[in-house]
Amino acid sequence: MRKSPSSSLTSSRRASSWLFVGLLVAGASVFAAASDDEAAKLKTSLTPLGAEKAGNAAGTIPAWTGAPTGSPGALGVRRADPFAGEKPLLSITAQNVGQYVDRLNDGQQAMFKKYPNYRMDVYPTHRTAMAPQWVYDNTFKNATRAKTANNGYAVESAFGGIPFPIPKSGTEVMWNHMLRWQGETMHSLFRTYIVTSDGKRVLASDSEKWEQWPYYYKDGSPEQLRGKGQWAYLRLTTHGPAQKAGEALILVDNLDPTTGRPSWQYLTGQRRVRKLPNATYDTPSFVTSGVSNFDEIFIFSGPMDRYNWKIVGKQEMFIPYNNNRLLLAAKDDQVLSERFVNPDLMRWELHRVWVVEATVADGKRHVMTKRRFYFDEDSWQSMLADGWDAKGQLWRTFWYVNVVAPDLPGVLSGPFGHYNLQTGDWIANDITNEVSHASKFIPRLSDSFFTGDALAGEGVR
Repeated sequence: MRKSPSSSLTSSRRASSWLFVGLLVAGASVFAAASDDEAAKLKTSLTPLGAEKAGNAAGTIPAWTGAPTGSPGALGVRRADPFAGEKPLLSITAQNVGQYVDRLNDGQQAMFKKYPNYRMDVYPTHRTAMAPQWVYDNTFKNATRAKTANNGYAVESAFGGIPFPIPKSGTEVMWNHMLRWQGETMHSLFRTYIVTSDGKRVLASDSEKWEQWPYYYKDGSPEQLRGKGQWAYLRLTTHGPAQKAGEALILVDNLDPTTGRPSWQYLTGQRRVRKLPNATYDTPSFVTSGVSNFDEIFIFSGPMDRYNWKIVGKQEMFIPYNNNRLLLAAKDDQVLSERFVNPDLMRWELHRVWVVEATVADGKRHVMTKRRFYFDEDSWQSMLADGWDAKGQLWRTFWYVNVVAPDLPGVLSGPFGHYNLQTGDWIANDITNEVSHASKFIPRLSDSFFTGDALAGEGVR
């Protein structure tokens, strides 16, 4: 078992799966874009989104082909599992976990230590991440035109694709995660559960949300995006439990998050909308009853300026992947066991990941003084993360699953959450097993739908 963040990296450096890159910290005001020669690799040795096209030497990670996988099934309701007939290649348990530590993050190792019945079933790897050709085309353009500014905390001249397919800093990888391909406009029904340290499951919210990404308006441009400065909208309405029914939230993400994250909350008791002062950083989120912070939404979102960021390297790791089966279970309680997501439904695969580490910057504060993120090289989604407290103790381990979505096309973000390794409680967001539909693509909504005035006009309680 690895005993500390530093020892875990030392162990991984011995593994042949490490693919080193330079250690880069977001320290300059503007980073140079990729050269023409570097960008040309997106049409040869790299996938159109920037991953290594070839498989690994052992043959356990296949080459990326970009071929569509699976059939859409009932679009926007339940996406079929294209790998339903597969059996696990291996199962990792508390008894054999020592054989696999170089392919496990610290948090997952701690789960095996804390819970003797924890299990990880590893299936054949399928590289299902893809995107439409116009997203590939914009990614190729972004490689030489996009850049970061404001010490890496802002992004400029990127549009409609992965902004930094050949990243040179930790903040560039973070931007790739936040600006990953998820479509243009989506409507979802979902539930958020908190599971207490004694295994009691509590419904934190029963909600619906609308998400829209101006960054991926197919008829847009970098100039239009720069003019407004907003790349993502989120609107959320809560229907339950009863004491929360009618609450609503709007979040707007900017190309320079340090300028603020416009957000509004509708308060049912006061029948008014108020602008939130700080829906960012380690401010507890009322949507999760304060169990998660605002910058833990989707593992990470919002401004990055409280941390220094560096690329540690690339590694072959077991990560949650292609988890359509998890979303096909009929009941929420089939998915959520007392201590963790049901291992019988969770699918893990071996993939290459970018590893990025964040440490609190001088003069700044955050409840997690150190964080480490693991990003799928094909989709740029952060699939796992760990966080340490002010005493240097491993505190929270985060997980995120994706699903095969031929209607996207690509892999779509699914449920996410974290385990508190110190207290034993945990949280699961975006649970959709008992709702009528999840992640349904809909026609573009008016930008005015995502404003405080819109909330004020529709408040009903």
